[in-house]
Amino acid sequence: MAADTGETPAGGFGRVSRTKDIAFRLLALAATLVGIVSLAALLLNVAVDAVGWLDWQFLTNPPHPNPYEAGFLPALVGSIAIMLMIALVTFPLGVGAAVYLEEYADDGYLTRFIQLNIANLAGVPSVVYGLLGLGLFVGLFNIGYGTVLAAAFTIALLILPIVIISAQEAIRAVPDSQRQASYGMGATKWQTIRNVVLPRAMPGIMTGTILALGRAIGETAPLIMIAAPTTVFGLPNSFFSKVSAMPLQIYNWASYPQTEFQYGVVAAGVVTLLVVLLTINSIAIIIRNRYQQRT
Repeated sequence: MAADTGETPAGGFGRVSRTKDIAFRLLALAATLVGIVSLAALLLNVAVDAVGWLDWQFLTNPPHPNPYEAGFLPALVGSIAIMLMIALVTFPLGVGAAVYLEEYADDGYLTRFIQLNIANLAGVPSVVYGLLGLGLFVGLFNIGYGTVLAAAFTIALLILPIVIISAQEAIRAVPDSQRQASYGMGATKWQTIRNVVLPRAMPGIMTGTILALGRAIGETAPLIMIAAPTTVFGLPNSFFSKVSAMPLQIYNWASYPQTEFQYGVVAAGVVTLLVVLLTINSIAIIIRNRYQQRT
């Protein structure tokens, strides 16, 4: 009987598997390159348009109908004030809610109902939160149209579900054996949460908070719904002052008929917004990394 010189099925399957592996790697590389190149092209286009417009005068002047004298200072300070207030509101509320749901609440119908609705609220359009802020903070509590508090509380409602969900995931990732070891040493539940759970969950909590704040700084619809002015000429001097924000000011400039506003001034505003966002994210990442080193 003639010898069988054909390839074994196992060898054929191995070659097919390697071919698929190479094809998948190339596909993943192509997708990565498309994303990076597209983003780089957009950033380069904006940066080129901003050349000659983004200078110290632009950062320190108030808005002006003359594009060569227009500035970004009130919107820049307003956005920073809103972001600081949002962080002060959402971080303790979000982490506190996550700790209760993960460590104290029973796994019953009510808890599952609350968690389901928190997940649903994370996907609600921002304009809905704007209407809620208009009726709740402006109408019911009479905080005022377009004030720092009204803007911060409205956007805080928008990102609070994201902070809660990310904090829950981070707390859930802490091994239960560490909790049991703490209880075995005589620690109470609160001592275990404070000294064991939260320090180990903090890097994940900070990551979720960073992502949420990154979304918050670019929101425009909620601010429009609470009647925040698109242009403010002075700096806010209290929490009840009228305030504008960088996205609103950029939106306002884009509606001007002059091409200098539509391209140069708008591009300078976009670059400033991106720099502020990256700065906030960098500070938060440094804080997160320090928590990781401690744990």
